[in-house]
This record gives sequence, C-alpha cells and structure tokens, in this order.
Amino acid sequence: MAAKVTISNNGPIRIEGDFTLHDAEGKAFGLAGRTSISLCRCGHSENKPFCDGSHKRMGFASVCPARDLPPPQPKL
Repeated sequence: MAAKVTISNNGPIRIEGDFTLHDAEGKAFGLAGRTSISLCRCGHSENKPFCDGSHKRMGFASVCPARDLPPPQPKL
C-alpha cells in the first residue's frame, strides 16, 4: 500500500503504508516491521521524532484542514 499521511487535529502526524524514515544524515530508522507510526508535532515527546502522547498532557492545539497549495514558483 502506498504511504498515507494524516495530520491529526491537536495530535501527531500519522504515516501508514509502505515508507521509510531517515534522519538528517540519511540513516534509516529501524522500525521493527511497523507499517504505521505517529510523528510528534507538539515538540514535547521524550521519544522524538515519534509521538509519545505528550500533546494531550501539554494541551497542544493545532487544526490543519486540507487545502490546495498554489503552484510552485519556477526555479531560477
């Protein structure tokens, strides 16, 4: 299944399907066979980049409804 990314209201970014996750140097995270993960958006997780539920305790609030982006600017 292709990767599906869902932005949860007041919560994490959920990734499901066929994906890999890499750090800034390009090294892959070992996901132990997981086909879904949640990434922290609130910045308070003790297990970054993964969500540990801290958003609930911290009262994180962010709603991101879907919208169309404008076309990208041409590269000069």
